[in-house]
Amino acid sequence: MNHFGKFMLLLVLAFVAIQYVAISTFLTNPLSLLYSVVVVPTRQAVNCSPETLSYTSSAPAFSPPTNDSNVRTHILILATTRCGSSFIGQLLNQHPEVFYLFEPLFHVHSMLRPHLEQSRDLDWRKTLMGAARDLLRSLYHCHLSSLENYIQPYPTNHSTDHLFRRGASQSLCSPPVCKVPQGPHEQSLVLNDERECKKRCGPLSMPLASDACRAKRHTAIKTVRIPQISDLRTLIEDPTLNLKVIQLVRDPRGILASRIEAFRDSYRMWRLWRATGRRPANLDLGQIRTLCEDVLKSVSIGLARPDWLKGRYMLLRYEDMARFPLKKTKELYRFLGLDLDQSVKDWINNNTHDSSGVSSRRKFTTIRDSAANAENWKTKLSFDMVVYIQSACKPLLQRLGYKAVFHSRELKNFSHSLVEDRMFLPFF
Repeated sequence: MNHFGKFMLLLVLAFVAIQYVAISTFLTNPLSLLYSVVVVPTRQAVNCSPETLSYTSSAPAFSPPTNDSNVRTHILILATTRCGSSFIGQLLNQHPEVFYLFEPLFHVHSMLRPHLEQSRDLDWRKTLMGAARDLLRSLYHCHLSSLENYIQPYPTNHSTDHLFRRGASQSLCSPPVCKVPQGPHEQSLVLNDERECKKRCGPLSMPLASDACRAKRHTAIKTVRIPQISDLRTLIEDPTLNLKVIQLVRDPRGILASRIEAFRDSYRMWRLWRATGRRPANLDLGQIRTLCEDVLKSVSIGLARPDWLKGRYMLLRYEDMARFPLKKTKELYRFLGLDLDQSVKDWINNNTHDSSGVSSRRKFTTIRDSAANAENWKTKLSFDMVVYIQSACKPLLQRLGYKAVFHSRELKNFSHSLVEDRMFLPFF
C-alpha cells in the first residue's frame, strides 16, 4: 500500500473513532454536546436522570441516586379527579426550589375536546394527547407562552386574568410575577388563598412567569387529563427532559364518594341511587368502569417494570399518604432527589390535622384530617353501590390491595381497614 493509501486509511479510522466517542457521549449525557455549542443561561438548569417502581409486600427501603444540584428535575403528578392530587401538588409547591403549575392541560381540553368529540375523527384522543404532550414539553422548558394558544379569551400583550387556578402556584403569586408590593401579612394571604392571589396580583405576565420558572431548579405539573402512563412515553424517553412521574391512585369507591359530593350535577343519578336505594335506569355506569380500566392499564405497565420507566415512575396510594403523610412524603422526595425542606414539613402538619371543619365546607381545600379521611367513603355510599363498584373494578381493587366487602356490616366497621399493607417502591 502506498503512503497516500495508508494516510487515507488512518484518516478513515480516526473519523470512525471520533464518531464513536461522540455517539457514546450523547447516549450517556445527551446535553453535554449541546453545552459545547450553546451558551446556557446560568439561571436555567438543564436535566438528565432516572427512576421507577417495584411492587412488593415487604420491600426494604430504597436508595435513589445522589442528588445533583445542577440537574433540573421535571415532575408530573398523574392522577384522576378526586384522588388527592391537589394535596400532592401542594407538597411540591411548598418547596422553595420548585416551580409548580396546577392543571395547565385544562386549557387544552377546554379548547379542543368539544370540537374533536363533535367530529367523526376516530383519532380524536390521539390528537388531544398529542397537543397535551407538546404543551407539557414546552412548559417543562419554561416556555409558558405556549399556553397562550389555548387560554380563552386570548391573552393581551402576553398577559391574562384567565389562567386556570393560578392561585394554586406560589411562584405565580410571588414577586416578581406578582407585581403588587406586599407586606408579610398580605403575602401570607395571597399564598394561602387562591382568590387573594387573583385579586391582589393583577394580570399574569407570561414572560415574567417564564423567568420565574427558569429561576427554579425543578418544575412540577399536576394533571388529571392524561388517562394512562403510556400516553407519556415519548416525554419520558425524551433525552432533553429529566421527567419523573408520580402516579397517584385511590380506592375507586373513595373516588366515587368524593365525586358525588364535589360534582353534584354530574353525579345527580348516583345521588338519587344513594337517596332512594334504587339504581336509576338511565345511570351512566361507564364513568366508573372507564376510570378503573384506564388506571388498571396504567398501573399494570408500571408494575411490569419496563426499561423505559426505570427510575422514572413511582406508584403512590392516596390512603398511604393519608395515613402516613410524613413517611410517604420522605419516600416521595427521595425518589425525586429533593431535600425535604422544613417549610414542607410545617405544611404537612398544618394540612393533615383539620379540627376546624374547613374540609367539610370547602370541596377544593387541601386541609384534611387525613387519617380519618382515608376510608370515610364507607359512610357515603350504600352497600348496593359498593357492590356494583367492586364488580366493575375488581381487577383494579385486587391489583392495588383494596379489600372487598361482602356485607353491609363491614361498611360500619371502622376498626377494620380495607387497605392491605403493601409497599410500592421505585426501581432503579
